[in-house]
Amino acid sequence: MSKRPVLIELDEPADVTPATAPVIADEMPQGRAMRSVAALAARRPSRLARFFWSALLALVSFVASVAAWDFVTGLLARSPVLGAIAVGLTGLFLLALLLVAGKEWLAIGRLKKIDGLRTEAEAALATGDLKAARGVSAQLLVLYANRPELEAGRAAVTARDGDGFDVDAVLGEAETHLLAPLDALARLEVEAAARQVATVTAIVPLALADLIAALTANLRMIRRVAEVYGGRSGTLGSWRLTRAVLTHLVATGAVAVGDDLIGSVAGGGVLSKLSRRFGEGVINGALTARVGVAAMDVCRPLPYGTQDRPSVTGLVRRALTGLFPTS
Repeated sequence: MSKRPVLIELDEPADVTPATAPVIADEMPQGRAMRSVAALAARRPSRLARFFWSALLALVSFVASVAAWDFVTGLLARSPVLGAIAVGLTGLFLLALLLVAGKEWLAIGRLKKIDGLRTEAEAALATGDLKAARGVSAQLLVLYANRPELEAGRAAVTARDGDGFDVDAVLGEAETHLLAPLDALARLEVEAAARQVATVTAIVPLALADLIAALTANLRMIRRVAEVYGGRSGTLGSWRLTRAVLTHLVATGAVAVGDDLIGSVAGGGVLSKLSRRFGEGVINGALTARVGVAAMDVCRPLPYGTQDRPSVTGLVRRALTGLFPTS
């Protein structure tokens, strides 16, 4: 039996074909993780929120204190030996709490001292006060007296003490011999943080992984930059310093991703050749470098004079060299 041909009716041709369909534009990476971190850290809580958390902390502390008191006194009444042990352990806890509070107080005081040095140096430069400039130089020698890596720098500044007859020369000597080596160490910390944030963003596909990595890396970077310049900040000091740095960046719009940043980091059309995830990694790394440069500005005891301010472009290029394909 012969098979007859089958006639298949075709629909009318569609108005839009693959050839005539509009091109779907790829969304440019925006570095959402770093922008979220900056907004989170820089946001100031409302008065109502501060009042709520303060009241809650006071209530919890009061309840814990009363519970501890009842526990110790009840244990003393039931068993003097166990009560004495409880009293001793409570005393050790209170001692540890006082030591932690003292460490935080000293750390915040050290950060304020460095900030005060920078203020004095800026005032000396503005007024041409040679005596004030020499005082700042002497305070820097005291600040870095226990830094073995600056031994040669301290000797050079001490040997030239009294040779400078203007503010720029006095502060320039201190900056060249004392702060230049510290600037190099701080740049290494910034590059390491930018590399870490970029790598995690590009490789780890888990939700919120890039946000957590950016937050932890930036907190650690700011703390280490402060330590490089002599500001050994504690937990509260680190958070206050982080808020100060990121608040400044948000206020100046430095966390916004613009064509200047994309062009300087990606070299023109390189980002278009990368995957979207790699592009986000590059942008997050660049924004981390911006935070690092701002942290150096805040933690440095002297304004930039003889030494050039680090370039975000240079930091990112050194941090990400060989990390992502560029062709």
